[in-house]
Amino acid sequence: MSRAVTALAAALLVLVGAAALALAQGGTTPPKGGQPTAEVRYRDGQLNRWLLGGTWYVRLDPTDQGEAQGLPTNPSLTGWAPTTVPNAWNARDHSDNSQRGTVGWYRKDFTLPSRDAALGWKLRFESVNYRAKVWLNGVLIGEHEGGYVPFELPTTGLVRKGVNRLVVRVDDRRTGADIPRGYERPNGRPGGGWWNYGGILREVYLRSFEGVDVESVRVRTELSDSAERAWLRFGVRLDNPGKSTSRVRLRTTIDDRERMSRPIRVGAGKSRFVTYSRLVKKPRVWEPGAPELYPVRVEAVHGGRALSGYSLHVGIRELRVTDDGLLLINGKRARLFGSDMHEQHPRRGAALRPSDRERDMQLVRDLHARLIRSHYPLHPEYLEMADRMGVMVWDEVPVFAQGYKGFEVPGVTDKSLAYIRQMVERDQSHPSVLAWSIANELNGRMTEDQENYIHRAAKLLHRLDPTRLRTIVIFGWPLAPPSDVYHELDALGINSYFGWYEGPNSSTESRRRLGPFLDQMHEYYPELALFVTEYGAESNHSGPADQKGTYEFQRDLLRYHAKTYISKRYLNGALTWVLKDFRSRPDWNGGSPTPQPPWNQKGLAGARWHKKPAFATIAKLYKSVRPVARRPYFGTSR
Repeated sequence: MSRAVTALAAALLVLVGAAALALAQGGTTPPKGGQPTAEVRYRDGQLNRWLLGGTWYVRLDPTDQGEAQGLPTNPSLTGWAPTTVPNAWNARDHSDNSQRGTVGWYRKDFTLPSRDAALGWKLRFESVNYRAKVWLNGVLIGEHEGGYVPFELPTTGLVRKGVNRLVVRVDDRRTGADIPRGYERPNGRPGGGWWNYGGILREVYLRSFEGVDVESVRVRTELSDSAERAWLRFGVRLDNPGKSTSRVRLRTTIDDRERMSRPIRVGAGKSRFVTYSRLVKKPRVWEPGAPELYPVRVEAVHGGRALSGYSLHVGIRELRVTDDGLLLINGKRARLFGSDMHEQHPRRGAALRPSDRERDMQLVRDLHARLIRSHYPLHPEYLEMADRMGVMVWDEVPVFAQGYKGFEVPGVTDKSLAYIRQMVERDQSHPSVLAWSIANELNGRMTEDQENYIHRAAKLLHRLDPTRLRTIVIFGWPLAPPSDVYHELDALGINSYFGWYEGPNSSTESRRRLGPFLDQMHEYYPELALFVTEYGAESNHSGPADQKGTYEFQRDLLRYHAKTYISKRYLNGALTWVLKDFRSRPDWNGGSPTPQPPWNQKGLAGARWHKKPAFATIAKLYKSVRPVARRPYFGTSR
């Protein structure tokens, strides 16, 4: 029996054992149902959210027979094991089959927190990896594909006075048509840039509204030339799932100042998008290191009663890029240094607790970082903490390593563009979001399909949100020719591993080539805002500074890189790869002579937050860089 099959069998035995315990305690009898609690894991968003916490049930289905066996409708709990959500069923399984994925099922029995017949209800899933099918009381209410972004479903068949049974089928088996794609490496083992954790990885909410639902609120900010006035540009989506037209007003509260709109009609079974502006005099501006936030609330009101609402914390700030590629924030030169990160915990996988996110962001604070990035949209609480800390976020969709023919696979381009829409829809009101990144490390040699994706993504982002930087992350390979399509973007992220990986034809083997390469990139793309989005080295033990894999080598190489980036005035910032060690793929070595797969050990800290020697070195260098200049920049910008 292979090691991978053995590991999967062990995981199944754990679940079966727990299920047997539940059965011994009367597990065949459906539970009475717990009531959702009025708590949230992040503050901003729709009002009246109820957390579906407490006891859930889970079971794996490696042969994918669950639907045929009637799991969506069977009330019995035989074969199910109690768990909690968020949950990654393979959090401690490092086998090849764990990385390839399987099918799992979740179940939650609950009663409504209110029986008020006037209330409508929706289900909100913050992240399910990767494909989800959802049944409520035996009725299929919807499907969704893609992790790291939320989706909402109607509560068709909801029982108001009894127990409701929610059943979710999750399939994290990856194919070449998925985002990110699944693939086999030349050695026959599964690939991947980070671990394929399966399950309901973030929270599930039940939320209520009366008649008209404030589904989403977008707020963009605009400063006058003198910065004495600012405008908040609102975009509010209203949904009326009822059978009759509704008439509401929007009550907008900014910093305790309230204004009411004219009446708005929303047709039966229709949605309506409403735009309007509000003026703020003598605004307190938000910028890295000095975050000023305005509490904002938008409510749909009828007869003086709030039917639904949305809360935000808005930061007034403006981003621009000069004609020679310098980033301006509120008209002042900005340089942002920080770190990349992954949502992972050694025991919980990608199903983090609030305390895990707080410890991550404490590392960010200790590093004196002013910019963070992940390969996917982070949990909303990370963005809220970044808003409050004055840290900016490079927001990115998980379009990663698509390969030479990645965009030739039917559906991949459309799925990637859909990811962009969902990312922007969720995150566009956060002042911390600096950039919308459309991909990471695509083919180093441009293909026609890849160029088509970049072109379409740039146009889409200009339409969705012209106030932030449109960008992509590329390999830092000196031999790669310049590409005209990048000029359709506003910024460029460069992954730079000079002195660690050899690169094509040993082009990045020597650290001495780093400076000339950066100068070359600035010459190729003089009008783009250039960032270094990754630099790093693996480390897991002490030893000589000239020996790869040691803490001392990591510290020495990262010091060289950081000093080089700080010295290049046209660079707008740089990010270390990575904040903490994380699981990558079963055969990962990362260029280290002493690898410990599946761990990527390029972290400035270990997986449990202990700081490596390089951490203090980089923190000192980052502290020396002022994130935003004191005086305005005088020059042309766009």
